[in-house]
Amino acid sequence: MKSATKKDTKKSRGRPATGIGIQIGTRWAPDIVRLVDEWRRAHPDLPGRPEAIRRLVELGLKAKPKV
Repeated sequence: MKSATKKDTKKSRGRPATGIGIQIGTRWAPDIVRLVDEWRRAHPDLPGRPEAIRRLVELGLKAKPKV
């Protein structure tokens, strides 16, 4: 008969680290959050709020500045 062995690995608490990218935390005015939510709801894939913000930043960075 096999002897029972107990694994000695303890699970850490919380979400596992991805190790990718830099986390940026900011406070947003409710009016801006409402506009972001309206923008994301207009898309068929309904991105989450963080993904919508990433997409909006990418669009803003690709836009040509007004001179």
